[in-house]
Amino acid sequence: MQTTFPRLMLKHAAERPTAPALREKEYGIWQATSWAALAHMVESIACGLHQAGLQRGEHLIVVGANRPRLYATMLAAQSLGAIPVPLYQDAAAAECVFPITNAEVRFAVVEDQEQVDKMLEVREQCPQLTHIYYDDPRGLRKYTEDGLGSLEELMAAGGVFAQQHPQFFKEEVEKASYTDVAAMFFTSGTTGNPKGVVHTHSSLIDRAEAGAEFDKLSNAEDVLAYMPPAWIGQNIFSYAQWLVCGYVVNCPESSATVTIDLKEIGPTYYFAPPRVFEGMLTSVMIRMEDAGSFKRKMFHHFMAVAKKVGPALMDGRSVGLFDRLQYALGNLVVYGPLRNNMGFSRVRVAYTAGEAIGPDLFTFYRSIGVNIKQLYGSTETAVFVCLQPDNEARADTVGVPCKGVEIKVAENGEILVKSPGLLKGYYKNPEATAEVLTPDGWYHTSDAGFIDSHGHLKIIDRVKDVGRIQGGANDGAMFAPKYVENKLKFFPHIKEVVAYGDQREKVCVMINIDFDAVGNWAERRNLPYAGYTDLAQKPEVYQLIKECVEKVNADLAEDTLLAGSQVSRFLVLHKELDADDGELTRTNKVRRGFIAEKYKPLVDGLYEGKSEQFIETVVKFEDGRTGSVSATLKMSDAKTFTPVKAAA
Repeated sequence: MQTTFPRLMLKHAAERPTAPALREKEYGIWQATSWAALAHMVESIACGLHQAGLQRGEHLIVVGANRPRLYATMLAAQSLGAIPVPLYQDAAAAECVFPITNAEVRFAVVEDQEQVDKMLEVREQCPQLTHIYYDDPRGLRKYTEDGLGSLEELMAAGGVFAQQHPQFFKEEVEKASYTDVAAMFFTSGTTGNPKGVVHTHSSLIDRAEAGAEFDKLSNAEDVLAYMPPAWIGQNIFSYAQWLVCGYVVNCPESSATVTIDLKEIGPTYYFAPPRVFEGMLTSVMIRMEDAGSFKRKMFHHFMAVAKKVGPALMDGRSVGLFDRLQYALGNLVVYGPLRNNMGFSRVRVAYTAGEAIGPDLFTFYRSIGVNIKQLYGSTETAVFVCLQPDNEARADTVGVPCKGVEIKVAENGEILVKSPGLLKGYYKNPEATAEVLTPDGWYHTSDAGFIDSHGHLKIIDRVKDVGRIQGGANDGAMFAPKYVENKLKFFPHIKEVVAYGDQREKVCVMINIDFDAVGNWAERRNLPYAGYTDLAQKPEVYQLIKECVEKVNADLAEDTLLAGSQVSRFLVLHKELDADDGELTRTNKVRRGFIAEKYKPLVDGLYEGKSEQFIETVVKFEDGRTGSVSATLKMSDAKTFTPVKAAA
């Protein structure tokens, strides 16, 4: 489709002016914005920005949660030929400096007082940031800084300009070509400064269309937009595909109300990373453990039926009459109410991506009638590379190449992709662009994997992270840290894992417990604790985690390729890994190198065979203050297993 996002918006406004485009929950009530009202809002913001001096080809940053006016701002910028750059709303002020400087940003449109404060804080380092507009005025009445104003005022001025120049907006929209740059997304920057990924209208719209066609999406879908808009996954699902299909995007009241909002909206098309699905299942299991014995028995009986029959029904395979009747009864008394309680009563397609999902977790959702599937993609590929067909959803693959995508595997096992959705390049970084894009159009994903016999792609790990054990009984064995980390994270009691082993004689891991799940587990056993640090170091918790580690080792022993990656020693960290402390990226990916340096005494202690090690860590609180957490951490050995020999 050779079009642009503003043209798509105007098309919906012309064809379906009164249909809802966006809904926002305000003071507990859902307020709808029609396509016609959205077009009017976009025109007012665009005219206001034009008057303020925003130029074609210039960058404008947008910082905040999913809000109708922030979506309208992105469309307004694109209408003028400017380039919106969404940044993570939970990023610290210092993290905004590089993107603002790199993209030479003069204009910022932000959500509220918190984001205004960040922009004002970085102004000294970014003197070119002259215009800051905010959506929510609460707390900002007495702010008098130069260049600071409300979106309301900008729209009012833009509205007057639009009346005086009725053709201006449409003429500006018509100037754009589908090959023009539409947006820029900064990578999470796991190994250095983030890179600005440049995408055109063409690359984003093509991938949005491919995904919509694959899953037969229409304007009847309802989507809940609750992930950060700066993440390209959220942008594709609630911006690109929204404008391609014309469905309704629902913006939650706040991050605290997402669970309630999910139940109220009942989306038909849903996306969440595995940790969201894990959190939902953990809360269900916690509630079931606290339920009466009859309810518990009924739940476990029908879940056994669901596990046996549900995936087959979901895949359209034949099932015996008795099993079908049992499942129907289970749907009436357990699965239906459970889906409704989770907000999945209307879900037709649910996707997960970003990390591997546990087989048990995957089976659970498909068993109760939720069509959960996996996809594969990245910021550089505009998300859609591989998707799982409805009747071929499996926990160990990421699907088949979708429309327009070619995949090949390099000699070193790296996945290479050719697609119409590939980035135009990294902004002001031709060297990095040349590293990932070959002259003949192949993109280096940096992921190691292979195509299985069914044509599905399987991902093992990042190519650079796949290492070798050196010395000891497993000398030369392959070590895939992410694979090991993900297998451990499949357990509900484990939230985060960092694995080490490359060029070492054994594998050691540092673990974060899931505080809610382990806390509930401890309470049911009358085990007192005084907070995360205390609970994490309980001998009973160590035994619980040890059992998880040893189950993973038993699984790895049966994998001839990765049997040498079994975990020899582990510890449970005294604090949760946090993006504010630099230990995770804003998309919650582990910064393994940074953590190794920060916790060097712990890593050394694991490899030196120590039984405990004192550590003191500086932490950053949400209000910007710093403090410290100290503890003497226990270090424990785990049983490893003799690799199972492959059959001759």
